[in-house]
Amino acid sequence: MSDRPRGLAFTALAAFFALYVLFLYGPTLTILALSFQGPQGGLTFPMNGVSTHWFGKLWAGGGIVDIWAAFGRSLRLGFVVMVLTVVLAFFAGLAFRKGFRGANALFAIAVASLIVPSIVVSLGIGLEFRLVDDAINALAAATGWGWLQDHGTAMGLYSSALGAHLTWTLPFGLLIMFAVFNRFDPAYEEAARDLGATGAQTLRHVVVPILAPALVGVALFGFTLSFDELARTSHAIGGRNSLPLELQGLTTTVTTPEIYALGSLTTAVSALVIGTALAASLLLQRRRARRSLAGA
Repeated sequence: MSDRPRGLAFTALAAFFALYVLFLYGPTLTILALSFQGPQGGLTFPMNGVSTHWFGKLWAGGGIVDIWAAFGRSLRLGFVVMVLTVVLAFFAGLAFRKGFRGANALFAIAVASLIVPSIVVSLGIGLEFRLVDDAINALAAATGWGWLQDHGTAMGLYSSALGAHLTWTLPFGLLIMFAVFNRFDPAYEEAARDLGATGAQTLRHVVVPILAPALVGVALFGFTLSFDELARTSHAIGGRNSLPLELQGLTTTVTTPEIYALGSLTTAVSALVIGTALAASLLLQRRRARRSLAGA
């Protein structure tokens, strides 16, 4: 390391970076602090005591909305989106790696949703499902089929909301897998086939283990983007809200730090998922390194 004193440019850049970090994490730290207000605390500083009162109230439930039901819906939807994002992005990466006619156009269509405003995507999906509902109701009226008479709506957590979230998570998963496959050495697959492995065996025992850290990253993107998504869910989820939608609604009705406790809880869940993904990625990389050493 150089012993020369830091120049003015370094000091200015360090100050700018510190301000950036403060701007990025300051709101989260503020909400975390205010969630530990005392029973008589409010939504702003100064804090009136320190306690876990609002976390206890949140845990007890019985508020304006059923927070835990919304929390469960977001978790379940996030898990399904995560699994589908990993599977679809992985096999799409394999397909694009081989190349096929129209690949460039299909890629452009797949990532186009990233540049379309999220609220427009949500409105479009909601409109599509309303048209489906209208068609089903018209068919029920024309045919008199009893099993169609009780049709409510095709919109729901695992239909319209799932599709809306996949328009957000899949492009990120595809971009990650394309970047990973561009660096993937096909010699590994050729060696496996030379040793007599079938295509499925090569995929299972060679390709997937090597790409496992990247797949963990795709899973992380899939879950966190879905769990926190608001705009694309707003018009596409049907009659029951996800947790971000309930949080948005509570900002106009709740006047206690209970909403900050809920925000801290959701942040903790996201941090737990990120930490688990990073730990899994490191574990997979170490296992791969040990196998490489053992093979050498």
